[in-house]
Amino acid sequence: MKRRLGNIFKRLYAVFGPQYWWPADSVFEVIVGAILTQNTSWSNVEKAILSLKAKKLLDASRLYKLPQGKLAGLIKSAGCYNVKAARIKNFLKFFFDYYAGKVKLISKQELKSLRAQLLSVKGIGPETADSILLYAFKKPVFVVDTYTKRILSRHGLVDAKAGYAQLQDIFMRNLSKNAGMFGEYHALLVKLGKDYCRKQNPKCEVCPLWSTKKG
Repeated sequence: MKRRLGNIFKRLYAVFGPQYWWPADSVFEVIVGAILTQNTSWSNVEKAILSLKAKKLLDASRLYKLPQGKLAGLIKSAGCYNVKAARIKNFLKFFFDYYAGKVKLISKQELKSLRAQLLSVKGIGPETADSILLYAFKKPVFVVDTYTKRILSRHGLVDAKAGYAQLQDIFMRNLSKNAGMFGEYHALLVKLGKDYCRKQNPKCEVCPLWSTKKG
């Protein structure tokens, strides 16, 4: 398994190159983006982020004070805007209650404890929590998404019914715990999933991983 995962990473990196994730100007922007990207495309998230920036509201203190209804109106492009506004507000309450809204304080928290805290926030599930941990705070945790599961199952590395924890454990046990590499690997899998390993009409015959299926 270790060799297979290593070969997949090397092949994808050779074909696609660095993905430069997560595109953001601040740690807080990454956090907001991770919540907004739930069940929508990144292009829609970017529109919502730009909307907040235009109003100079992409700031923890300002968003904390902003009425939830107004926040919802500004992030409509991200879809499910009322739900996502509530989730951002839930995170902000946690952020200010436990860390006084200070990035330096929360970033010092140990991975396991911070993950448990994030998962206790209503509306933040494992994928969102791990995206925040990895891309905002550079904690060495592997993010799993639908692309990860689809690619690994199609290549016979996991059962199609494998859950989030099982999939994550495969990467955590077989790769060096390095936040930079974890982030790059996840981004490369997303790139492969979008361009080749699609849910419908996958491009298996030209997939960059075709030569690694048996290696």
